Amino acid sequence: MPLKINDRIEIQDWELVEQFVRAGGPGGQNVNKVSSAVELRFEAERSPSLPDPVKRRLRRIAGRRWTKDGALIIQVSEERSQARNRDLARERLIGLIRRACEAPKKRIPTRVSLNQKRKRVDTKKRRGEVKTLRGKVDP
Repeated sequence: MPLKINDRIEIQDWELVEQFVRAGGPGGQNVNKVSSAVELRFEAERSPSLPDPVKRRLRRIAGRRWTKDGALIIQVSEERSQARNRDLARERLIGLIRRACEAPKKRIPTRVSLNQKRKRVDTKKRRGEVKTLRGKVDP
């Protein structure tokens, strides 16, 4: 069953590789026996599902989770259940890709008005005059 990101993007199952490893943390003796932690690997750079701008933003958002060969690796070992960890990993992947789908707003540079500059200089002058009046007085 493919992962549905939004109306245009769906990630097929063959693009995801899941590996189950033993996790530390709570679980008692179960931790030593069951591989409940999930390592989800998504070959984002080679994915035909993602457009190039989304790939670039995803690479920036992913940070250390992005490998040199263009894969996104998500590790989850929060729950004792393997199935729950698997669901959490997929949810995090969906969240990251949705964030990458949002194009950043273009910044419109603004200027400080001449009136504001004049007001700022006037207040600085006034403060300076107050401070000079605090000095020693010559008799």
